[in-house]
Amino acid sequence: MGEGAFKTGIYRNAFADAGYSAVEIQKRKDEIFQTLFYGSEKERLYHPVGDDMGYMEDTGNHDARTEGMSYGMMMCVQMDKKEEFDRLWKWARTYMYLTEGENEGYFAWSCQLDGTKNSYGAAPDGEEFFAMALFFAAHRWGNGSGIFDYEKEAKELLHTCIHKGENNTPGRAMWDADNKLIRFITDVDFSDPSYHLPHFYELFGRWAYEEDRPFFLEAAKASREYLKTACHPVTGLCAEYAYYDGSPYTEGREIWGGRHDWYYSDAYRTIGNIALDYAWFAADGWAVLEADRLQRFFCETLKETEREGIYTVDGRVLEGKALHPVAIIAVNAQASLITESANAKACLKKFWETPLRSGDRRYYDNCLYFFAFLALSGSYRIY
Repeated sequence: MGEGAFKTGIYRNAFADAGYSAVEIQKRKDEIFQTLFYGSEKERLYHPVGDDMGYMEDTGNHDARTEGMSYGMMMCVQMDKKEEFDRLWKWARTYMYLTEGENEGYFAWSCQLDGTKNSYGAAPDGEEFFAMALFFAAHRWGNGSGIFDYEKEAKELLHTCIHKGENNTPGRAMWDADNKLIRFITDVDFSDPSYHLPHFYELFGRWAYEEDRPFFLEAAKASREYLKTACHPVTGLCAEYAYYDGSPYTEGREIWGGRHDWYYSDAYRTIGNIALDYAWFAADGWAVLEADRLQRFFCETLKETEREGIYTVDGRVLEGKALHPVAIIAVNAQASLITESANAKACLKKFWETPLRSGDRRYYDNCLYFFAFLALSGSYRIY
C-alpha cells in the first residue's frame, strides 16, 4: 500500500494514464465548469443574484439545498473561482443560516430560490462540505473579514456540529458522540453511507479547533470501518440509508418518501468518496478491493441492459430505472482513480464518452459528474 496525495503531493491523472492529452483534459474540465455555471438556462445550475450573491439550483426540485450550495463552493475552490465561491457562501449565510431554535448554528437544508426557507432542519452532508470548502478557500486565497474569515467560519461550524446538545442545551449534534458516526439528520439515530467522508475528517482533525481535532480523527477511523460494514462484500453496493451496524435501513417509508434500503441515488456517492479517500490518504487497502468489487458488479455481473437500474445491496435487480443514470456512470469511473483493471479502463472510457446530463434532473448527475472528472484528472486537491 502506497502513500496518498496528502503526504506525497502527487495526484494521479487517470485520464492521462489512459492516453488522453493534457490539452483535451483541461479543455473538457473548463467546458464542464462553464456549462454548469454559465451555460444556457437549460444547462446551468448556478445563478448569480444581485452584485454579490448566487445560488445553485436543484433543477429537479426547483430549490436550493445545502448539498448543492456546498458542492458549488467546492467546485469553485478547486477551479480557483473566488468570486463565485463568495457569492454562493454569502447567499447560504444570508438565507440558509439558522440564528435561532434547536438548529441554531446549522443551515436550513432547503430554501426556495428567493431565499425563503422550506425547512428549519439541517442535513449534515451540507455542513461537512461547507466546512471543507471553507478551509480550502482559506488556504488557497487567504481569510477575509466577517463571514469571509473562511477558517473561523469552518471551525465554528464544525464545533457546533459535534457539541450541540451538550450540557442540556437545545438541539442535537450531527455526529453521534459515542460511535463517532455521522447521522442522516440530527433528529435520528441512523446514518447514510454516502455522508461518510473520512478524507475530510482527517483534515478536520488537523485544522479544526484544537479541542475538536481528536474527535474528527476518531471519526475518520470510525467511518472507514463503518463503510466496510455498509458495502456488500460481493457486489460492493450499499443502501441509501443504513443503521449504525451498516445494515440497510428498512423503516420509515411513510416518513422518508419510500424505501431507502437499496442502491439508489444517495448511495452512488459512496464509491466516489471511498476512492477519493484512498487517493488522498491510502489509509486502508480495503478501498481498492471495494472499487474492484463494484466495478465487477456493473461490468461483469449485470447485463448491459441492467446497468441503469435499481438494485438491492446483494445485487438483485428491481423493477424501475435509476433516477440518475449519468451519476452511476460517473461514480463507477471515479472508482478507476484507485484501480487499474480492465473494468476500470472500461468505466473510465464510458465516462469520457458520456456527455453531461440535460433536462430537469441534471443537477445531481452533473454535480457527481464534475467531481468525478476533477478526481480522475488529478484536479480534486487538498489546499
